[in-house]
Amino acid sequence: MGVALKGNTRTRSTKSEVKQLRKQGKVPGVVYGKDADSLTVVLERKELTPLLRSHPNAVIDLNIEGVGKRPVLISGIQRDSLSQEVVHIDFHQIKMNELVKATVAIEIIGEAPGVEAGGILQVETAALDVRCLPNDIPDSVQADISKLGIGENILVSDLKLPKDVEVKNDSEDVVVTILQPRLEVEETTEDEPAAEAAESDKSAGETKE
Repeated sequence: MGVALKGNTRTRSTKSEVKQLRKQGKVPGVVYGKDADSLTVVLERKELTPLLRSHPNAVIDLNIEGVGKRPVLISGIQRDSLSQEVVHIDFHQIKMNELVKATVAIEIIGEAPGVEAGGILQVETAALDVRCLPNDIPDSVQADISKLGIGENILVSDLKLPKDVEVKNDSEDVVVTILQPRLEVEETTEDEPAAEAAESDKSAGETKE
């Protein structure tokens, strides 16, 4: 079962009409699919926003008034450059018995010994591109850092995924790494001017003699 979301059809709107819809708390969008007619829709922002926060990659049962339910995936989101509110959304209609491509977030879990020792946690890959049946799309993929020391990392090939989920990323891509502490670099940088100044004073003293 997908995540439920309601929508209404709309006619192709002018810029001013779309602007008015947004002022009313609505988000315009489009639904398209390989074997389906494209539909322009409008959604309630108050229903769409929490869904995007909790299930951005899930299969959505989009119930369009007068049309019925369509299983869809979010394929594109446009946001306002200042407020970051969603101003337009694209849905891709899918078939539940056909493989689809999806993006799945990587969830970092555990406490890394390397971080406790002063290292810096750096995430290199925040999400995976996968291919599977719609019902097999995982909510997220976990990367356990509880054994990582300074200088160590986790690769895509180290991640555990359900057997029916194919990862499209390169297996050697780094997911997360523990960097050397910056403090050592800062201390070296700060000590160099002091050493140069001391050398300069020493040279000046020798010249005076």
